[in-house]
Amino acid sequence: MSKKEPFLKNRLKSIGYAYKGAKLLLKTESSIKIQFAVAFIVTIAGVYFKLSPTEWMIQILAIGLIVAVEGLNTAIEKMADFIHPEHHNKIGFIKDIAAGAVFYAAITAIIIGLFIYLPKIFEI
Repeated sequence: MSKKEPFLKNRLKSIGYAYKGAKLLLKTESSIKIQFAVAFIVTIAGVYFKLSPTEWMIQILAIGLIVAVEGLNTAIEKMADFIHPEHHNKIGFIKDIAAGAVFYAAITAIIIGLFIYLPKIFEI
């Protein structure tokens, strides 16, 4: 029987792995780089338009949703490519579904952005 690590040490290791994964995503994936650029732009827009605390929370939630789903999509694609490097219809189907999830998240974030910013831009 192996000795179990203390809870706090185990959690700190998990946070370290998560941080490493976040860095790898940002360093290696162009889609994440684009998402971060868009997040930076809408953050500047939020400062400019003086978003309310509620609008900030919703905007941050939308940004987090996109980045998280994009990260999961990347993980699914990498795993699928590792398991079956050649083109395969079922692997392609799985990858398309994962990309579709990113699409849904992006459409949701765009709609949220429109609700937040259109009234401010056009003073509706």
